[in-house]
Amino acid sequence: MKSISTARAFYYQNGSSKSMSVGRPSPLTTDVQKKAMTKLVGLQFQFQYKKGSENLAADALSRVGHLLAVTTTSTSRPVWLQEVLNSYEVDPDAQTLLQKLAISAADTSEYSLEKGVIKHQGRIWIGANQALRTKLISAFHASAVGGHSGIQATYQRVRKLFVWTGLKQDIIDFVHQCAVCQQAKHEHVKSPGLLQPLPVPDGPWQEITMDFIEALPKSEGYTVILVVVDRLTKYAHFIPLKHPFSAPVVAKAFLHTVVKLHGPPHTIVSDRDKIFTSHFWKVLFKLWDTKLLMSTAYHPQTDGQSERVNQCLEMFLRCAVHDTPTKWHSW
Repeated sequence: MKSISTARAFYYQNGSSKSMSVGRPSPLTTDVQKKAMTKLVGLQFQFQYKKGSENLAADALSRVGHLLAVTTTSTSRPVWLQEVLNSYEVDPDAQTLLQKLAISAADTSEYSLEKGVIKHQGRIWIGANQALRTKLISAFHASAVGGHSGIQATYQRVRKLFVWTGLKQDIIDFVHQCAVCQQAKHEHVKSPGLLQPLPVPDGPWQEITMDFIEALPKSEGYTVILVVVDRLTKYAHFIPLKHPFSAPVVAKAFLHTVVKLHGPPHTIVSDRDKIFTSHFWKVLFKLWDTKLLMSTAYHPQTDGQSERVNQCLEMFLRCAVHDTPTKWHSW
């Protein structure tokens, strides 16, 4: 009974390691081998070498050759990078660059192509997608990284990674239109001075204003109206002129219409038209002892009286010659 209970069974251990089955097994070197050997203590066993191609049960998972053909590798791509690739489809310049880079990159050393992305001197080229460009600018300006910094700081951040035609102007427009910047930041410009209204004239036709209404439909050869308004009485003269007109032509019409009836004025308020800034008018004003007051450049409100009279005259002519605009001269 004792011999039966202590009898040792004999096992044959198949393996693909030839060194373990020839002669004495090699020393155990790894923890896995040592752990496996503890399971065999007390047993009589012998390693038998068996080719891997014949040992189907052991190598079923490691030697499936026909499945290797369908093995794929999945990679992720950022959403914004896909938007960059989509922007090339609607950008003619990007399409031209893609064609050149596909043929040869030697002719365009400043540009390179990396996984379908165009790069200019290492920076990603953004196609004609204004929504994507605005999104990128917002990320570098309105985010925690940008901190609503100014134009130059935002521009330097964006241009380190991205580039496109009109990048600087797009950033200028974005920062100027940023509602948070407009509300939260201080203005570091000099405060404008108080308005300086024109003094009230002492008498009629002593101070007048002059302006032109141009680009009218041709009526008997006339396309321009010279508007002269008295600043005190608001009485106005409308003098038709033919284009092109010169300083002597305007002076002659002014003499026969205004000076003949009211005499030369003391001051004339006018915009910075080249007619009134010419040498001819300067000499004429000197002979009349008339002072010419120039309005602020690109600020028509300085001579708001003339602008308002022009508006009334244009409205009257539109109503009067609605069906026959080329006959405005007869009115």
